Amino acid sequence: MSGLPNMSAAFTAESLGLDSPAAMVQTDVLIIGAGLAGLSTALALPKSLNITVLSKAALEICSSHYAQGGIAASLDKEDSVADHIADTLIAGAGLCEANNTRRILSAGQQAVQWLCEQGVPFTQIPQEDNAKPFTKLQTADLHLTKEGGHGCRRVAHADDATGRHIMEALTIKAKNAANITISPYHEALSLLTNSANPNKQCQGAQVFDHNNQRQLTFYSHAVVLASGGMGQLFKRASAPNVCVGDGVMMAWQAGCRLANLEFIQFHPTGLAVADSSFLISEALRGEGGRLTCPQTGARFMLEIDERAELAPRDIVARAIAEQISNNGLGYVHLDVSHLPDQFLREHFPQIYQTLFNLGIDMTREPIPVAPTAHYSCGGVVTDANGVTDVTGLYAAGEVAYTGLHGANRLASNSLLECVVVGRNIAADLPRYLKALDNLDTVDVYDNLHLSATAIWTAPTLKDIQAIKLPSSPTILFNLSHCDDTDIITHDYAGKIVTELKVLMTSYMGITRNAESLEQTLIQILQWQQWLEKTRLNQSSMSTLDGTITANELTLFQLARQLQLATLVIQSAYQRYESRGGHYRQDYPYLASTPRTSVIAPLSKLREADKTGSKEGGIDWLLQPIIDNTEARVVNTVANI
Repeated sequence: MSGLPNMSAAFTAESLGLDSPAAMVQTDVLIIGAGLAGLSTALALPKSLNITVLSKAALEICSSHYAQGGIAASLDKEDSVADHIADTLIAGAGLCEANNTRRILSAGQQAVQWLCEQGVPFTQIPQEDNAKPFTKLQTADLHLTKEGGHGCRRVAHADDATGRHIMEALTIKAKNAANITISPYHEALSLLTNSANPNKQCQGAQVFDHNNQRQLTFYSHAVVLASGGMGQLFKRASAPNVCVGDGVMMAWQAGCRLANLEFIQFHPTGLAVADSSFLISEALRGEGGRLTCPQTGARFMLEIDERAELAPRDIVARAIAEQISNNGLGYVHLDVSHLPDQFLREHFPQIYQTLFNLGIDMTREPIPVAPTAHYSCGGVVTDANGVTDVTGLYAAGEVAYTGLHGANRLASNSLLECVVVGRNIAADLPRYLKALDNLDTVDVYDNLHLSATAIWTAPTLKDIQAIKLPSSPTILFNLSHCDDTDIITHDYAGKIVTELKVLMTSYMGITRNAESLEQTLIQILQWQQWLEKTRLNQSSMSTLDGTITANELTLFQLARQLQLATLVIQSAYQRYESRGGHYRQDYPYLASTPRTSVIAPLSKLREADKTGSKEGGIDWLLQPIIDNTEARVVNTVANI
């Protein structure tokens, strides 16, 4: 076999020894991810359930912790849920799932009130009386700010570090809960499913314990995937280094569909100082911040959109990218120096101090900013209750695709989605466990295809575009650049990760075209060829007892990242239009009908591969096939 080893042959959990004897842990509910979605679910579940929450690194290393702006909800008496929905649909550019959007946004006020009850120190409306204790706050007490795409002030916040304050409050609650066990530095590698039946049942996960360098098998009655996004596929990203899309890949391998992976949102104003991942909150523009050309000092958004600096993020990010391309400086300016000094220091203390420590006084001088990869609008297909295609597997947060964000996320809707869907999962999961318990054991494990529909209904999608995946490689590469030292030490693996980020940023960034996407696919295939050659040397690296070595784990993670990049690029390549966060220079207009791009589960491809179907297969990853008629890369069809 040539090409990147697929997950059924090499660098699978099984090939790494994960099917060998390992310590076993049993729990009622396993939650993979300790961000806002994960902890909201854990805290809202019945206290009678034993809950285990896994964190790949330290608890504060998650995107939720770094969220600045706030949480959007219709809280003001002059606002309405209908207006919030309307703004969301406009930003989503025709690809929001209407029912899920309505359900999630309608629960906004209750979600924010729940956070208040957990002790989140939201910024309050200034009052003559003393401020209320945080646990006694009502949503009517909260100060609201305005962000891009919103027609009014509807973003509740805790200074300019909302995510950190929320996560600190929820983490304290979770640590004090007797039924919740939080395990940091535990990395989930694959989901356990009862794969002998047509409708799989998720029963836990294979996990690597980094603290003790050992593998563990977690068995549970239900699993909640809340592992975050894939920002670290890009060079400039706001997400921490744990966000590599591994949850998306685990779900896909377990039997879930993926949707709209091409819609990567770029935050318009990341701090453009060295390799900083620090964001300059959109709330600064909501309070009157101006984007200007560093060379002329002129505002440029006035000529781009009538909403100027408060246009949706995709519009602002593209405008900034064009300015940067023209000025050659690598940044534009965000100027807030015309706003009162005291107001800036009081409302944006974290941003002010961070910039001041870098020698930038934002009350006196402009801030250098540039777009940075920020949020994945697509992911694992779910409904508003977090239900996926796999029985017993829920998903919430950035790893999931509810359809709320459509082609472009409206600012501060993501934290709301985490809380609402997390709490919805907590409400639905006991129903699933009770139904599961009521079923005869024989039915569950021997006739799951007959009984699953009685306890689990997979989400439905309308107006889809099936992403076609290739079935067999047609291009071979010279691997002479990979010497034996690279293969043994895997130093080259680190180089690939670095170069992949540069490649994705350059060619899968704010603007795309067929030629650059094809070049990206070909380069990835070259790396995949090297990885397959490296696999042939695994016997010299494996331990005698079949446990994972550090080198094997590194290669497993790399193989998964390359596969995910392939799926993202294929989705972008096959969307022949520009919509929201996906802009094609060669297809600059909207298609007449908005369609959700969908990638079939890996199991569908395996079935096609076993039957020898010409419409799919997994001996693939990314093998472009040249169609001389249309002179572009095309691929064979994998049925959804």
